[in-house]
Amino acid sequence: MIFLYRILTFFLFPIFVIITYLRRFADKEDKIRFKEKISINESFFPKNKKVVWIHAASIGETNSVLPLIQEIIKNNQKIFVLLTTTTLTSSQIVNKTGLKQNNFQHRFFPLDVQFLVKKFLDYWKPETIIFVDSEVWPNYLLEISKRNIPLMLLNGRITTKSFKRWKIFPNLSKKIFNLYDLCLTASTESEKNLKSLGAKNVKFIGNLKFCVSASDKNDNHKLKSFFNNYFIWCAASTHRGEEEIILKTHNLLKNKITNLLTIIIPRHIIRSKEVYDICNKFNLEGQIISKSDDIIEKSEILIINSIGEMTKYFYNCKSIFMGKSLLKNLIKVGGQNPIEPAKCGCKIYHGPYVSNFREIYNYLNKKEIAYEVKNEIELSENILKDFENNDYLNKKNIEDLNNYGEKILNLTTKEVLDLNK
Repeated sequence: MIFLYRILTFFLFPIFVIITYLRRFADKEDKIRFKEKISINESFFPKNKKVVWIHAASIGETNSVLPLIQEIIKNNQKIFVLLTTTTLTSSQIVNKTGLKQNNFQHRFFPLDVQFLVKKFLDYWKPETIIFVDSEVWPNYLLEISKRNIPLMLLNGRITTKSFKRWKIFPNLSKKIFNLYDLCLTASTESEKNLKSLGAKNVKFIGNLKFCVSASDKNDNHKLKSFFNNYFIWCAASTHRGEEEIILKTHNLLKNKITNLLTIIIPRHIIRSKEVYDICNKFNLEGQIISKSDDIIEKSEILIINSIGEMTKYFYNCKSIFMGKSLLKNLIKVGGQNPIEPAKCGCKIYHGPYVSNFREIYNYLNKKEIAYEVKNEIELSENILKDFENNDYLNKKNIEDLNNYGEKILNLTTKEVLDLNK
């Protein structure tokens, strides 16, 4: 099976190159740095540093490891962290961190083709390697094992769906997952699944996503002043099919209160125009908002079309609906990470389908931070109650979540530094 994978990735490499070039012209790849995915031609190397390589695929994984990267560097100035990611949006998030280049670099993840893998590892010579979430790349894993480089799976996530797929090939799964020297899981479910798949040294110390700090800046006074004149709520990380439910909720609320403003932040902002067209079908005044745009006063629905702006809106809303959770076709893949709005003191609503973040939602539900709703009627009734309640931020919840996240971060940092010894 591994041999077949290696043959396929080698012969498909020219096709991968063509696809990468085409994605560049579709604005799905960095127009200059896209070559990092298909070639190894570096001009920078950290001298007299121990390289810790962390690979995090996209935005969620990247946000979860940034606090860890800062802690690692703070605890050991001799460590240089190389972070690789796959998506363009994740690189844009990294660019905003301000991490100093003498201890940190970001690169795009080179394709899992054997000759690229060898060149990449030959150049960077990492002393410890960390793959985040569910990143399993056989050529990398086998070459890392061959070189005896300590390897960690961090915030490892193997859902029931993924587990069933891996169990079809028990010998392969045991060979692959046994290559990790340490697996820190994102949940007790993943801990159990990884052990069953043959992973060794598996621990659950908490989900690293709790370590992400919400920005403490709520200093957009112009925006805050504008919002003071409205009843505002927000639907975040929405997926196709959910915006109609959000707009029905808006209309139910509109029948009972005036000066209502609904904010929609699509999970994929490329869908902003699509969401705007849905507003037109509902005869609602929609406005697509980019980073520096002013809000038009007649707007009823704001559609956010910029990356890294969610916190700004969370701080001005007490009620947040988290998407990818209301449609039945999402039953096996539903859920988006609700921790960021929770750390902004918001009350969170979600649908029944949150399997990808079930343990996080269970934790927030028990804390009475998050609540399940089944349709626009239940959602509108709850939001209306929130509007009638003048309390804004739940400071106790913010403090509890921050303390819990700090505990997980400290334990995780210790595990990484111990692996690097």
